[in-house]
Amino acid sequence: MKSRIAFLSPLLLGALLLTSCGGSGATTGEKSFVAGNGTVTFLSAGSRVMAPTIHGATLEGTNYVLAAGSVAVVNVWASWCAPCRAEAPTLAALSLKYPMVSFIGILTRDNVSTANAFIKRFSIPYPSLKDDSILLGFHNSLIANAIPSTVIIDKQGKVAARISGEVTVASLTDLIDRVVAE
Repeated sequence: MKSRIAFLSPLLLGALLLTSCGGSGATTGEKSFVAGNGTVTFLSAGSRVMAPTIHGATLEGTNYVLAAGSVAVVNVWASWCAPCRAEAPTLAALSLKYPMVSFIGILTRDNVSTANAFIKRFSIPYPSLKDDSILLGFHNSLIANAIPSTVIIDKQGKVAARISGEVTVASLTDLIDRVVAE
């Protein structure tokens, strides 16, 4: 099995991980997904590659373009995902604590009406896009390998770090502080 996985491209592996089943297979009404365990990966400046261009229509229907030259936190989420619900207050609070950092959500495997209810319930102050093609753009770097996944982009537009799974105040604050200080 290991030899087969070694031949998979990063893009195919990412797609496989995002569509794999998690849990026991019991029918709970939630969609199957791979849950991360909060693992943090930080890349040295010399190991980073360019992040994909992040732009498109927000869930509210406005056009969004991630501004160049600023640190960004990109969170991949879905309203049905329990870890996403758990981390939502942390992301909302940190987006207010760090106004110089661009926060953006990428909704995946969900519908817009349920996602908008989630945004309202958790008072999410930053925009979210529903465009999985953005996620494919991370294939040369730290892919979103679980739901939720959070990627930090540095001031040069390069992928600096990823949290695979639910963020904590400590883990995300540390990464933001490190990347902002560069």
